[in-house]
Amino acid sequence: MSNELPITISPPSPSPTTPATIIFLHGLGDDANGWTGSSISPSSLHNQTNADASIPTDLVSQLHSASKLPRIKWSLPNAPQNRDAMAQAWYIPKPFSPIPMPKRTGEAESEDDDSEDDEEGMMKSVDYICSLIDKEMKQGVPLERIIVGGFSQGCAIALLVGLLSRFMGRLGGVVGLSGYLPLAKKAEEARQKIEEQGKHSTKWFLTHGSRDQLVPRRVFTRYRDKLRNWEGELVEAHLYEGMGHSSTGAEIRDLCHWVETVLPDR
Repeated sequence: MSNELPITISPPSPSPTTPATIIFLHGLGDDANGWTGSSISPSSLHNQTNADASIPTDLVSQLHSASKLPRIKWSLPNAPQNRDAMAQAWYIPKPFSPIPMPKRTGEAESEDDDSEDDEEGMMKSVDYICSLIDKEMKQGVPLERIIVGGFSQGCAIALLVGLLSRFMGRLGGVVGLSGYLPLAKKAEEARQKIEEQGKHSTKWFLTHGSRDQLVPRRVFTRYRDKLRNWEGELVEAHLYEGMGHSSTGAEIRDLCHWVETVLPDR
């Protein structure tokens, strides 16, 4: 995986008794610096009518400027340079058709076909994120106080960490922004094991834009409905009208509120 160490941002007001960490993954062609360094103003995080429409290139520092989530540590890993994708990537991506293709009777939806997914690359990324979780736990952060999230391709890996890793069902939460669920059949099989073992306390926060042209809306609604079927009330999902493959102040406000419920101060 990546030879670069994750960017770590310490909390401005750390809790001496209940540490918490968010591990957040960037999207295809981006890097961790894109989420640390400004497009959403602090005022928009409080203004319920403001709807910024650009990707938050300085998400964490903007949150801290608005006195949001001050007790949470952020770990922002970098994906490796992928020769096939010709960019920093967590795995080799597959394209989505903007127009659903007709299928024959009994044929699986192509977007749900696991054979088209780069399973090897995805699971390498999942293992890498699990190693970061291990490090946080060794530093005293309880597993239930760790959230894994991501944007776009990072969303896909975050979902797999929550559904297919050795930590499945036990993380504090999983955040998926403007992404999709790959390896859906394998995830469903694993989910059945979680149900049998009674291990599913993870909470889920899923969002998408109605005008996303990279990951079609139908892809989001399909995996959202699957997760709701599997996890029920543990899933919180939002579809933002007019938002493209980006973020808005409303989305970040909703995310902050959700994180505050999953990782409350004690």
